[in-house]
Amino acid sequence: MYAPRTTPWPLVALFTAGYLAPYLLPTTVGRLERGLDLTPTQAGGVGSLLLLSSATAGFLLASRVERTGARTLARLSLVLAAVGYGGAALTASVPGVVAGAVVGGFGSGTATTVAATRIAAEKDPHRASTLGLLSVSALAGAVYLTVPHLPGHGLTLAAIALTALAVWPLTAGLPGGTAGTAGTAGTAGPAAVGSAEADGSGAGRLPYRRSGMVLAGAMLLWSLAQNALWGVSGRIGVGQAHLSEPTVGVVFAVALGAGLLGVLGAGALGSRLGRALPIGGGTVVIACCSALSASATGLGSFAFGEIAWNTFYPVVLSYLIGLAASLDARGRWAVLVGSASSLGTAAGPLTGSVLSAQAGFPVMGAVLAVGLLLVAVPMTGVALHAGGRALLPGAVRRRGGHPAAVVAATTGTPSGVVPEVGAPEQPVVEIALDGAAVPARAAYDTAAATRAPGGV
Repeated sequence: MYAPRTTPWPLVALFTAGYLAPYLLPTTVGRLERGLDLTPTQAGGVGSLLLLSSATAGFLLASRVERTGARTLARLSLVLAAVGYGGAALTASVPGVVAGAVVGGFGSGTATTVAATRIAAEKDPHRASTLGLLSVSALAGAVYLTVPHLPGHGLTLAAIALTALAVWPLTAGLPGGTAGTAGTAGTAGPAAVGSAEADGSGAGRLPYRRSGMVLAGAMLLWSLAQNALWGVSGRIGVGQAHLSEPTVGVVFAVALGAGLLGVLGAGALGSRLGRALPIGGGTVVIACCSALSASATGLGSFAFGEIAWNTFYPVVLSYLIGLAASLDARGRWAVLVGSASSLGTAAGPLTGSVLSAQAGFPVMGAVLAVGLLLVAVPMTGVALHAGGRALLPGAVRRRGGHPAAVVAATTGTPSGVVPEVGAPEQPVVEIALDGAAVPARAAYDTAAATRAPGGV
């Protein structure tokens, strides 16, 4: 029997605090544009600076979480987020808002880095990331239902700052500096050791370099396309579809609610379809939804495009996070791929603003859809060919056959001791016996219907 799975709530909360800023990007950019009298390009630029700062934190801290300690970095990230976003929400000065957004963005990126590193060390990274996406989608949906009815440019920024403060008490469950390295290995258990031994990576070598680099580059472009549209979705709803801001907020909230259903579906589906089909097929669906949403001229087409898009987006994202985490049990590829994604996310609002200003929303949507179709190919290729841990603990995928995998599947051996997919075959040692075992016939008797159980 397997031990019951425990829910890593501190990681889920930290994941939520880190991802909330990108989820609230459309209303953040729209509020800055109207509240501070900025042009669309200037407001998009502020959003891009926020996300660029977040991506920078990931690149700088990818290899430092274990040495510094998850708890220390998590608390630092929450302080930066609370101070940065809180300060930006309380000032009407454009330089002050920009500075606060940059500081807060670095805090969000640090929180995401710590969460990604620790989630990759979990025995079931897909489940942990799915719970995080559920949490951040629900919270963002609540904000979208509330903020449009209140005045002020900094309400979404204040919501992110308050979330950071609320998450602070949960960081006590994270390991400190001394236990950081051991904690990661301990959480991953034999799976982490098996990963290092099976792929020959050792403690310091980064495994699956080619696959990781391809995935990071593809994720950069994938996130850029997503957030180029997401960053201007509010303007599409108000300006092109002729909807009021509260109506657009309701559409976004319903869309994020549909995203919750999508994530629940992904969690229930697990590894039944592998990773390639959800990633590749889901990206194709997202491309179609992006083109539809960008060309919407009324409530029906705008709502359908946004809801369908946000249903599939977190599903694909959860599988991409799980794929990155499977490439390295120490979480380095999860952080690097996530940082590349954040870099694309950072360039998204400005890209969307420039494209829509130069060519209009429908042409922008078509360009982004074509880009998503092209980037789906390398991501699907990595999902098909890259090795890594199984998507769920105990899930055994036989490719070429591993004797230990068969034993684990039939006897309940912990999944961490099963050789990984793509790992070299383990040598089989034959042990010769001195003589054949002869059964002692006297020790057995025939079964008799008249003999009671336990009878003599």
